[in-house]
Amino acid sequence: MDELKQEKTASAPVTVYRSSSGWIPVSLRELWNYRELLWVLTLRGLQIRYKQSILGIAWAVLQPLALMLMFTLVFSALLKVPSEGVPYPIFSYSALMFWTFFSNSLNSAIPSLEGNAALIKKIYFPREFFPISSILSAVFDLLIAAVIFLGMMFYYHVDFTVNILYVIPVLIIQTVFTMGICFIFSAMNAYYRDVKYALPLVIQLWLYATPIIYPLSLVPERFRTYYMLNPMTGIIESYRNVLVKGIAPDGFYMGVAAAGAVLLFVLGYWYFKRIEMTLADVV
Repeated sequence: MDELKQEKTASAPVTVYRSSSGWIPVSLRELWNYRELLWVLTLRGLQIRYKQSILGIAWAVLQPLALMLMFTLVFSALLKVPSEGVPYPIFSYSALMFWTFFSNSLNSAIPSLEGNAALIKKIYFPREFFPISSILSAVFDLLIAAVIFLGMMFYYHVDFTVNILYVIPVLIIQTVFTMGICFIFSAMNAYYRDVKYALPLVIQLWLYATPIIYPLSLVPERFRTYYMLNPMTGIIESYRNVLVKGIAPDGFYMGVAAAGAVLLFVLGYWYFKRIEMTLADVV
């Protein structure tokens, strides 16, 4: 077992422990003690995002709505992509609003350490608050987009069922998965700026590798096992099942997504905390 040495950081009001494997917080109590700061960072992220914006929070709706209209025209009207008996606009939007939450989280959280370099160099507090606050800001956009989706459900006469409550555990799984990715790549971006430049391309390719604009049934059976290794596949399918089809999510899909989310979160958080105290030297 690594030998732990208790030290006081020069600019920090908290005690941390140093081991041969890096720096770790005294306990989760440290995160709780800084909870108000997390809330402040989240509000600041929202203010910065919509500062001097004419449309303001309308952008939270326009992004998934514009993609839905484009995909409906191209993939439904022209290419006749099946939507499993569901009107294509609500079929695609039910996935796009959660995909937009995912992509917005990555786009804001991964560069967050670099963007707050001045603050990181001045004072110590849990650095994971930067990516976490970015994800929480994206949740606000998701809630706005969800209001539009509810209106679409009424318009297309989609029945509400008790299975809609499954949205909560599915959203938790997606959030845990998103945090894991953001912990890893926000830390990597502090060292290698290539990460943020590659991010838009990766998100775009990932979109087409996930059953958002087409149903999972179009994926050939022989490729289905490999396709399911993408945790977002199970997450998106689960959303569509409980919101549009009114059925419970597939246990296998949920299990694969949950296992992948937890594994990535643990690895991501371990990696983030391992290099946390070196961030001030590289950002």
